[in-house]
Amino acid sequence: MTIRVLSVTSEAVPLVKTGGLADVAGALPDALAPHGVEMTTLLPGYPAVLKALGKAKAIHAWDSLLGEPARLLAGKLGDHPLLVLDAPRLFQREGGPYVDPFGYDWGDNWRRYAAFGRAAADIAGGAVKKHGFDLVHAHDWQAGMALAYLRFAPFGGKALPSVMTIHNMAFQGYFGGDLFPLLDLPPQAWSMDGVEYHGGVGFLKAGMEAASAVTTVSPTYAREIRLPEFGMGLEGLIVSRGDRVRGIVNGIDTEQWNPQADTALKANFSARTLAKRAANKRALEQEFALEPGDGPLFVVISRLTWQKGMDVLLEAIDHLVGIGGRLALLGSGDAALETGFHQAAARHPGRVAVRIGYDEALSHRMQAGGDAILVPSRFEPCGLTQLYGLAYGCVPVVARTGGLADTVIDANLAATNAGVATGIQFTGVHWQALTEAISRAAALHRQPDLWQSLQRNGMKADFSWSRSGKAYADLYSELITEDR
Repeated sequence: MTIRVLSVTSEAVPLVKTGGLADVAGALPDALAPHGVEMTTLLPGYPAVLKALGKAKAIHAWDSLLGEPARLLAGKLGDHPLLVLDAPRLFQREGGPYVDPFGYDWGDNWRRYAAFGRAAADIAGGAVKKHGFDLVHAHDWQAGMALAYLRFAPFGGKALPSVMTIHNMAFQGYFGGDLFPLLDLPPQAWSMDGVEYHGGVGFLKAGMEAASAVTTVSPTYAREIRLPEFGMGLEGLIVSRGDRVRGIVNGIDTEQWNPQADTALKANFSARTLAKRAANKRALEQEFALEPGDGPLFVVISRLTWQKGMDVLLEAIDHLVGIGGRLALLGSGDAALETGFHQAAARHPGRVAVRIGYDEALSHRMQAGGDAILVPSRFEPCGLTQLYGLAYGCVPVVARTGGLADTVIDANLAATNAGVATGIQFTGVHWQALTEAISRAAALHRQPDLWQSLQRNGMKADFSWSRSGKAYADLYSELITEDR
């Protein structure tokens, strides 16, 4: 029997991306298809999405979707069904999906994503002929209201089992309580076990309350968010949901991220032909105007934020250079951090180089040419950067948190003796812990046989979507069976 799932997400590759959510939402339909799941993805009609969709057929219309006219367009996401909510006044704007051209949140984000949720609930409830579903899978706060509408005001009275996936608890979609009357929800939705949260409306909280099950993108993060330091105020709700909270680690697209066939690289290579990898290191040194050398070349591909530990990395750069390392960094974020990294590059010409922004092809070249990738995150629900590093023989140096702890095996004595280590973990995101981890990496790099063992182990690990896809399919089947 085929399970029909409506995936409600504010972004999905290759159509629109601001972070890892897009990678996951874009990969899930392919990952689930072998397990008897037909996933239809619902996206907002941003300009880039509508452009890619072309002349699509409108299959439904709303005269007023929270006060705005809207149409539902049908298309394809790869080989899988795609639905797009075309609401021009809500989504056809210059700027990013969530922010204006100046980087500020759109003032009506509450209306935009509440309308998106209302539309999703209508579709799931049967408003669109020939588009029936067995389950709804909502991603992050932007889709959380879909599950609230399904619970409190389902179309035609039809509620479905549902999954709420938290990709990052730090982003919750919290808005003032004065907006509740504008959401077209019944009065009973304004309650502690509904959408109300500290006197306001919590979009993520509402989805977590309404969902049949809550998932996060790694088992360790699922445990961490039960604690105040990671739960961001919602730890009590997580604890109250008990075993309804699961952790399913993300996978990566092993066709897109394949060093044996990647056209962005100077030289292709595999775990058996690591010697060919040196050409990529030489090319990366040249591209970043770094001094060539055999010492460790560290890379960073990250948002430059406090969460990612970039402030601590900034403090550790002098140590990194002092022990013979070099650093190539690609990212953007906090203005003060961007300035700090530029100053570090000026202080260490030929040893530290910085590119502000994001470049997908360059990120591939950095993974293929760097010796080690630094990921000192204070919290990391799953993380994809370290998975790409493992696949490309770029040894991860990571904080022991969330998905980083679940996917990297520390090169301690037991793991190296057993021949299973894949990287370096450290505890506590502060100067001493990070500099000690960098020094460990440099010491291991001076032992070529051991270093190549780390690289080969990482490259042989299976981080494809096959195992995670089955875990999601099993969860869907469990929830649908319970609902009958």
